[in-house]
Amino acid sequence: MTALELAVTDLAGLRVALDLGMDRVEVCGALEVGGITPSLSLVARAIELAAGSGLGIHPIVRARAGGFTYSDDEVAVMVADVRRLVEVGADGVVVGVLRDGGVDLAALAALREAAGPLELTFHRAVDAVTDPGVLDVLGDAGVARVLTAGGADVSAGLPALRAMCSTAGRRVQVMAGGGVNETNLVSLLEAGVDAVHFSAGTRVQDPSAAAGGYGSHQVTDPERARALVELARAHGA
Repeated sequence: MTALELAVTDLAGLRVALDLGMDRVEVCGALEVGGITPSLSLVARAIELAAGSGLGIHPIVRARAGGFTYSDDEVAVMVADVRRLVEVGADGVVVGVLRDGGVDLAALAALREAAGPLELTFHRAVDAVTDPGVLDVLGDAGVARVLTAGGADVSAGLPALRAMCSTAGRRVQVMAGGGVNETNLVSLLEAGVDAVHFSAGTRVQDPSAAAGGYGSHQVTDPERARALVELARAHGA
């Protein structure tokens, strides 16, 4: 069966995933900028609430918004964050590090070592890599799965996702994410992806943000999440 993963920014989103019996959550801060490392207390509480449910808790570890080429200091901070997430009991961590158009193997090795027995997911930074053998590169580096749109978004990337899923001897799970919606979800399942990742997000406009020009923030829309999960399950997920 295809696994279903929800990207969440708060405990309300986590409760939606629990209520729907989903397989995993990617716990993030600031999904409106693509997700950054969440607070340790948020992750610890998520782990407590999910205990015994079978819901996997996989926080993203991303030092900042923007691209995925990091300084030595940023890598060191992310390595330390991974170690703390291991200590609090996360089931896996989500990372992505690039250099010169390819995977930053040195940084990835440091993150892999810090993660110990935890599963490692390489996030959509992979969509900026042009090397057709990137799945083998990530497999060799100890990555369990890759979150990818196959391009700019999953609709445009559907042919690439199909090709990834049919790769002979593939060792890395392919999780489709990036623009997943009601119109393309079934096609993704039919492409043979191992998992589907979505946020079912909606923006909250808080008047108190106006003073600093902070804009809106993203949260989980429970009804949209339910509709996507029901659609996926109706087609065998």
